[in-house]
Amino acid sequence: MSRLDTRLRPELEAREQAHLYRRRRTLESGQAPLVRVDGEEFLAFCSNDYLGLASDSRITEALQQGAELYGSGSGASHLVLGHSRAHHQLEEALAEHTGRDRVLLFSTGYMTNMGVIAALSGRGGLVLQDKLNHASLLDGGALSGAKLKRYLHADTDSLERQLSSSDSPDALVVTDGVFSMDGDIARLPELARLCQQYQAHLMVDDAHGFGALGKHGGGVAELYNLNQEALPVLVGTLGKAFGTGGAFVAGSETLIEYLIQFARPYIYTTAMPPAVAHATLESLRIVRSESWRREKLAVLIQQLRDGVEQLGLDLMESDTAIQPILIGEANKAIELSQALERQGIFVGAIRPPTVPAGSARLRITLSAMHTEEQVDRLLSALEQAVRSVAVE
Repeated sequence: MSRLDTRLRPELEAREQAHLYRRRRTLESGQAPLVRVDGEEFLAFCSNDYLGLASDSRITEALQQGAELYGSGSGASHLVLGHSRAHHQLEEALAEHTGRDRVLLFSTGYMTNMGVIAALSGRGGLVLQDKLNHASLLDGGALSGAKLKRYLHADTDSLERQLSSSDSPDALVVTDGVFSMDGDIARLPELARLCQQYQAHLMVDDAHGFGALGKHGGGVAELYNLNQEALPVLVGTLGKAFGTGGAFVAGSETLIEYLIQFARPYIYTTAMPPAVAHATLESLRIVRSESWRREKLAVLIQQLRDGVEQLGLDLMESDTAIQPILIGEANKAIELSQALERQGIFVGAIRPPTVPAGSARLRITLSAMHTEEQVDRLLSALEQAVRSVAVE
């Protein structure tokens, strides 16, 4: 064993003993309610494919068409020679969809948040973040060189105390739109009001709301009717409800031009394959036109909530496709997940450090492609799993 392995091994063993060890599973099928994992068939409730588009044949055909037009890769960063017509058309379409001047594509949501926060804050700035923000937002703030403060989750009074005591003229307030592990939605109208009152700038990462929320799938900005002035920095991802990949930031002409010049993860990264951008144009068309997917999702969410509450489990408050059942102890969450797996149901056990200590949970996520019968099957399996595992 090398000296490096000798140093690392105890930390791995400690994490396993604390029931916090993570193991990868191998998906052998496309994303769908019924999947094949490690050679076995499961009914899955753990994907972020909220509208059921990840395996939609129309998007697959568009991806194939894009590969025929542009090849398999972009070959360069956007600023060298990797910015294709497909990228440009998608940026224009997303700008129209979000009601913003312009959009800038990134290869991943993590890169988007890292790049945008660092470019807008930097050394000497102030970044105020919700305590339960996604790791990409927190890491972006920590690595930006700015002063990073965290306000209590969804607590506008906590944020206002920090804003009122700050002498920073350009604080950046950052929040998830939909919190990925809790499923609740940020109080964005109040956040926007506070930012205007204290001359701060609001940035929202709508990874889990974009496509799934709003009458036309415009996410939290559409849900709360927040225009570009009220919400100047809007981030969205395309690998969840949109079923493809990549991410974007939407905002003013000046914001986008500034990020092109100063967002290092954008400048120094190879552009996403143009075929993916081409396919996402078809995805956007479906998201906008097939509102029945969001309507179906709302029906399934209510069905699940009614059923879980009848079982007496601690279901967290959420109106979104993310429906977490709070368990508490990490080992109990694992045992419940394993009990469900033995019944052919795949639900992830989420543990620290992804969530705070003592708040391990089953994170159930729904798709518009699930059926009511499949949700009933999940509820029956949950009832049996709880009987087999002592959950307080």
